[in-house]
Amino acid sequence: MEIRADQTNKTPFTSLQMRNVCKRFPGVLANCEVDFDVVSGEVHALLGENGAGKSTLMKVLYGMYKLDDGEIILNGQPVTIQNPTVAINHGIGMIHQHFMLVPTLTVAENVALGLPSSKGPLTDLDVVSERIVQLASTYNLKIDPSALIWQLSVGQQQRVEIIKALYRGASLLLLDEPTAVLTPQEVDELFLIMRQMTSDGYGLGFISHKLHEVVEISDRITVLRNGRKIGTQLTSAVTKQTLANWMVGREITFITSNDKMDQGEVRIDMQAVSCPSQRGTEGLRHIDLQIHSGEIVGLAGVSGNGQLELAEVVTGLRPIKEGRVLLDGEDITGLIPGQVTEKGLSYVPEERMKDGMIRDFNISENLILREHHKWPFSKKGFLRIPYINEHTDKLVEQFRIKTPSRMTLAKNLSGGNIQKVLLARELSRSPRAIVAAQPTRGLDIGASEYVHEQLLEQRKLGTAILLISEDLDEIMALADRIAVIYEGQIMDVLPRLTATKEDLGLLMAGVHPGETIQN
Repeated sequence: MEIRADQTNKTPFTSLQMRNVCKRFPGVLANCEVDFDVVSGEVHALLGENGAGKSTLMKVLYGMYKLDDGEIILNGQPVTIQNPTVAINHGIGMIHQHFMLVPTLTVAENVALGLPSSKGPLTDLDVVSERIVQLASTYNLKIDPSALIWQLSVGQQQRVEIIKALYRGASLLLLDEPTAVLTPQEVDELFLIMRQMTSDGYGLGFISHKLHEVVEISDRITVLRNGRKIGTQLTSAVTKQTLANWMVGREITFITSNDKMDQGEVRIDMQAVSCPSQRGTEGLRHIDLQIHSGEIVGLAGVSGNGQLELAEVVTGLRPIKEGRVLLDGEDITGLIPGQVTEKGLSYVPEERMKDGMIRDFNISENLILREHHKWPFSKKGFLRIPYINEHTDKLVEQFRIKTPSRMTLAKNLSGGNIQKVLLARELSRSPRAIVAAQPTRGLDIGASEYVHEQLLEQRKLGTAILLISEDLDEIMALADRIAVIYEGQIMDVLPRLTATKEDLGLLMAGVHPGETIQN
């Protein structure tokens, strides 16, 4: 059998060094005299806040950006990497945060795309498929070569990207925020794959801003801040606290809600609520859940068990099949989102750019989206621009939004600053209740700390908060009570102070603690 690409006579990877690397964009110094290196058989993590220069550095190495100053040394020899094709020919592969796959093609077709066929003008997908099966078996990637990309889960699509890189002969693999869109179970599977690869001599560069992940998977950690290298340490020689302080340049407090609040009246009351999912199946099944004034209720569960449906039912985005939703005792079942907003409910959606912001609107426009038609933002159908500008400047300062100006488009902001704009809009309305869905997903530690501070401040003001998160650490740090959802049903609601990760994990798998698990 003829095998292409990954069995060429390339020099085995031993080491890579980036020395004094600089990369400039108009008005921005993205990387300044950065050193970074990877050796065979290790995971070297590149850690930093959003905008610290991590992805830029790796894109320079992969040839997506041209190096302005500095040098790259591969296996002891200086190399010039003008584009990704040159990088691939040197055995460097990259797994992007946003996958580079064609959804309508099969796995095998995506892997073969752009490569010469062993059969000349004819396709050789049978050869490609056989090699994919070999690679999938070696690294437990569990992929069907004939499956269409759009039919695969996010985790499976990421495996296809890994197979693409391996098929092309990559021996140094760069992973850019590879866990950002994965469930906890998929993260565990990815880490198993990464450990197998390093044991086989691959070098891995792992880009992340998640402390617990880099501590778990890496051998060494390099921290970047504002485009500059802060330091490199063996993972075994540093603590999460040290890394956090390096990342943001100040002492970070890992916030925990320890103060006990007096529970007020019921604000959000879901009574026997059922609704369909996007697939037409049962999304929620007879949900009963109450959230009181001055408390945070965390909703824990594996992704896809009804969290999205629950958030959309409460906020008026999804119709209810049975049951009803009350806000401060008033039935809001069947109201449209604008009407629910008028009743005092704020919503921080999971997909902030899709459901929470308009990409091509500037900061001022996004901040008044909900109430642009009302006084004091408008008068007799005309926007009051001076007041809107004053309002924007006040919120930019209050919520510490980093932006060149109020006219900056939302799509040009970092993830953390997009979330701050969203929070500024929703919290400045003095809401009676908040539904916050995955409010820190994709955010670095500094931005996450800020979001947590804001939620706890709202709790002190007597707001009822539903916190939906797949991060158990986040829920256990902030919530007063923890509800666990499984297949559209609330398994149990536990006080945070007595809940354990073990019990929550069982409930998330559909098992009550103490029950016998049937094989």
